[in-house]
Amino acid sequence: MSMPTTPPPPALQPYLTPSHISLWQEADTFAGKVIAPRVARMEAAPHNVERQVARSLAQRGWFAVTIPETLGGMGAGHVAKTVLIHRIALVSAAAAAILQATLIPVGALLHWATDTQKKDWLPQVAKGTLLLSIATTEPVAGGHIGGIETRADRCGDKWVISGSKAHVGNVNLAGAHLVIARTADSDVPPSKALTAFLVESDRKGVKVGGHQPKLGLHGFSAGRLDLSRVQVPDENRIGEVGGGLAVAMSSSILYGRANLAAVSLGLHEKVVETTAAFLKGRPRYGGSLSDQPVVRHRIGEMESRLRAARILAYSAVHLLDLGLSCDAELINSKHQGHALTVQSAQDALELHGAHGLSADYVLQRLWRDAQCTYPPAGTGEVQRIRLAEAALGNDAIQWSERFPPESAWMPPRHALV
Repeated sequence: MSMPTTPPPPALQPYLTPSHISLWQEADTFAGKVIAPRVARMEAAPHNVERQVARSLAQRGWFAVTIPETLGGMGAGHVAKTVLIHRIALVSAAAAAILQATLIPVGALLHWATDTQKKDWLPQVAKGTLLLSIATTEPVAGGHIGGIETRADRCGDKWVISGSKAHVGNVNLAGAHLVIARTADSDVPPSKALTAFLVESDRKGVKVGGHQPKLGLHGFSAGRLDLSRVQVPDENRIGEVGGGLAVAMSSSILYGRANLAAVSLGLHEKVVETTAAFLKGRPRYGGSLSDQPVVRHRIGEMESRLRAARILAYSAVHLLDLGLSCDAELINSKHQGHALTVQSAQDALELHGAHGLSADYVLQRLWRDAQCTYPPAGTGEVQRIRLAEAALGNDAIQWSERFPPESAWMPPRHALV
């Protein structure tokens, strides 16, 4: 089964160059030919990890979309990354999740690794021989980074790490994990108490938990990572000792929020597309169900949400590619992107009636997958706290200002004025 390519809507033209548009078409073609035929088996076998999609994404070099060309990557930037995740999520949010989960630790290495570390690790990602995960969340602390209990103790030129991580995206696929561990006592504030380490999966003491299916995103592995006295050399430390909170937070804001906004956007677009087609094809009163005013009001509201979410997602990463301050925009794109998608998915279920509940109909998959974009990279409560800080003038750290813009397919800034 193949899916025809759909050109970007005119509203996105200010954010897209010809290279972005070409990538959009390439992603649509790939998703239709490679991913769409696998969706049914992914849904039918939720206990299995989808490995072939990961291999296909790696072969195209898309895990390296933001890695500089000098390290073997595309050097395409955040708008291009959003294009890939968005268009793949339109066909399979699980496949898009596989892509986006490795891009977060890639961002951490780009911003915090030494030149030597980048040259050692990132070309492997670009070649598709290595996938990464980021392991921050824990079974008890959840996403509360300040409550991290995983411990790393220095022993000469090595570190000994023990602890457990949960909900680690791509945990069953990754060859190395960016682990955030505590390197100071509990009375030290989190901003100085945590450190980031790259831990290879084959190190002694590393145990990757078996894949457990979730409510949605079937085929995507997000599970447990246990570390028992795992020894890693100091050269596997990413960033400064005590700088792990900055590594985790910056990666979450600059990559994680935008990535999940793109996943939600693909889901949202498919929800609206599916619902519109159903309503137009449902005969009622000498016409179709879509002719009824009450139905038109609801599908119109869904379309309104979709258009708002699309602009939020692309404008935020456009600013990031330009090197402009946009932390709040990235946070808001994730927060509103999820909320608007869930609202539309619920409306879609109600507009479909009992038909929407069928297990073999696409809508129930979209509804389930949409629920899975809420917890990662901070729940709605976390996003609102960060946005409140922006409103009150308390958001002192602007990660989008701390790092120079990454190489990207962007026109010169003067061309956008």
